[in-house]
Amino acid sequence: MDRLVRGRAPPERRSTALATLADADPKGRLHRSWQLRELPRTLPRQPIERAEAEPKRWIGRASRCRIPEIVEPCGKIRRRRDDILTTIRLGCSNARIEAFNNKIEVTVRMAYGFRNTDNLIAMIKLRCSGPPIHLPTPIL
Repeated sequence: MDRLVRGRAPPERRSTALATLADADPKGRLHRSWQLRELPRTLPRQPIERAEAEPKRWIGRASRCRIPEIVEPCGKIRRRRDDILTTIRLGCSNARIEAFNNKIEVTVRMAYGFRNTDNLIAMIKLRCSGPPIHLPTPIL
């Protein structure tokens, strides 16, 4: 079941799990939330023509459902719809930005205890600059 939750199972197993959820949940909230979570997860892999039409339909369904965990992202998707479609059209992701942010966070943790923030900024610039710079090592 763990693979089904993460969405890595084959589509036929996901549809079987979805049917099981529909039978097990009397109010259908879990079944609806599963259906509503599928579109944002699969939207970047859809063709652009379908990706332009699907968010409108999803926003309509998600805003009418009374599941707070679905309604809140609905407003964010509504506000950022054009940006989402541009990202899909260009085929880019934020992976490089996230990697860069992670490198900065690791550097900040390394610099714990520095008395001067200028030293922290210098270390971030040194680690995140273009070509790798190797500092001289002391000879023992």
